[in-house]
Amino acid sequence: WTFYLLLPIFPLLLSLLGAPETRLTTLSNGLRIASEETNQATCTVGLWIGCGSRYESEKNNGAGFFLEHMAFKGTKKHPQSALEQAVESMGAHLSAYTSREHTAYYMKTLAKDLPKAVELLAEVVMSSSLSEADIEQQRSVVLRELEEVQGSLQDVCLDLLHATAFQGTPLGHSVLGPSANARTLTRNDLVEYINSHYKAPRMVLATAGGVNHDDLVALAKQQFSGVSFEYEGDAVPVPSLCRFTGSEIRMRDDEMPLAHIAIAVEGAGVASPDIVPLMVANSIIGSYDITFGGGKHLSSRLARLAAELNLCHSFQAFHSSYSDTGLLGIYFVTDKHKIEDMMHWAQNAWMNLCTTVTESDVARAKNALKASLVGQLNGTTPVCDDIGRHILNYGRRIPLAEWDARIEAVTPRIVRDVCSKYIYDKCPAVSAVGELVYFLYLICIFYVYYFVLE
Repeated sequence: WTFYLLLPIFPLLLSLLGAPETRLTTLSNGLRIASEETNQATCTVGLWIGCGSRYESEKNNGAGFFLEHMAFKGTKKHPQSALEQAVESMGAHLSAYTSREHTAYYMKTLAKDLPKAVELLAEVVMSSSLSEADIEQQRSVVLRELEEVQGSLQDVCLDLLHATAFQGTPLGHSVLGPSANARTLTRNDLVEYINSHYKAPRMVLATAGGVNHDDLVALAKQQFSGVSFEYEGDAVPVPSLCRFTGSEIRMRDDEMPLAHIAIAVEGAGVASPDIVPLMVANSIIGSYDITFGGGKHLSSRLARLAAELNLCHSFQAFHSSYSDTGLLGIYFVTDKHKIEDMMHWAQNAWMNLCTTVTESDVARAKNALKASLVGQLNGTTPVCDDIGRHILNYGRRIPLAEWDARIEAVTPRIVRDVCSKYIYDKCPAVSAVGELVYFLYLICIFYVYYFVLE
């Protein structure tokens, strides 16, 4: 009978176990090369660096984001027009992103053009021209992007959440930085940032697709052997401890039609053993949008309530994990008259995780989580990103089969114990943007709810 019960999931198990191996090599200067080889005609190659806004100060906050823009404005060998022509002639796509702890520069191209792609990436990252004229031109571009981000109320709300939850610490910094810094950052600030953080031991050259690992290692030796691994005066930047502060921040605007609210407690770091149970817990809460079908038949209890009681326009559970801490929370968008009800049921969903979560809840959440992890790796670019971040976070690529085993090991008892550890009787951080006429009163309710339960 056990065989017949497991038979439906055998194809998934076989596909997970048959996933290509991620090979890892370290150069003498500490730079790591990781690749997942498939038989595709395309590949994605990129450089992942262990630095971001968490490594910035109040003075240079936004330097990493500014450098991201400068990367494509020409190198010492290729002016901007030549760089763009080289990328376009390959039919490639060159891009970058900056987060609170990671910076990435990557290119999607034909597998046969890998040598040229690696050469261009090395130039973009290590030999950017950083001319004064380009810096002044990009200053206005960065300022426009900062204005555009203000129109994304979800981004604003979650940035405010970090600012209040990690107030007085580098994790409270915005990735984009304040507009004042965008106006005043100099070439010396950018050069100093590169010299301080772009070191070989903090870099991962990651590749996914139709590549050969040994060929990639040879290319890395050719292009990156000269990257420094030494710090001036041995001043190795170490991220400071970022304490969590239960607090609240509001940006009230009664002209806005809706309220955007995020509630979070301190979560687990990326390497914590609690990370998988918390992922399952978030999957139990799930997400909801008013455009969803299903209504009372939705699998998430909070989603069913949101549909039946018209609690909100949308919500999503999230867990933002960093090297040593995180934010475990719920973000929702609702009408001002529904804030009280949505706050109540969001808290209730958290308390249920600590007390009454069932076998069926966990089984459904585990299936959804497994499907999500597999679905996120659709293409060489997300796979390459997964490799780069894993090497920086864990020192190795965690295969899907291992994630599957960890998720399968989670039981309702584990979910209840871990959620009690992080949620029960903990002061939350709350951020809100929009029409918040009744917000102050409801925050008082939120705190009382926690402490009365104790």
